[in-house]
Amino acid sequence: YALYTKPRWEKKVHTMLDAKGITSYCPLNKVSKKWSDRMKVVEEPLFKSYVFVQLAENEKTEVRMTEGVLNFVYWLGKPAIVKDDEILTIKLFLNEYENVQALPLEIKPFDTVQVQRGILMGHNGKVNRVLHNRIEVVIESLGYKLVAYLDKSNIAPAGR
Repeated sequence: YALYTKPRWEKKVHTMLDAKGITSYCPLNKVSKKWSDRMKVVEEPLFKSYVFVQLAENEKTEVRMTEGVLNFVYWLGKPAIVKDDEILTIKLFLNEYENVQALPLEIKPFDTVQVQRGILMGHNGKVNRVLHNRIEVVIESLGYKLVAYLDKSNIAPAGR
């Protein structure tokens, strides 16, 4: 699962969860910082305000009660599940590279996306336009072009 923490509490939350015997992971990125008199490599959280945990259903309350934890990160109304292989990929990537950046996924016109919620769930379509938090998606069906204006949270890149 992914947890949302208070700002700049990622390392503290990770330490407190470990002390409770809960498996957690706070991906740390090695970044070169320049002070007036020297350069220093420091470790900063890769994902601001996020910590990952592996736990049983009955441990969720204990995690929520940990100081600095605001809540679980939710996706489609449920706590977001982060797969073990995704965590492993992050670990391997951070072991190989320094000064890594985590950037949000951008959805652009002509991208193929899959609807994640609603009556069109599971259908793929092409992004026609991006309008702030809404997306115009064209779904071709039965020789007609269906155009739907969807919230960005209701779509994902096709193939995920």
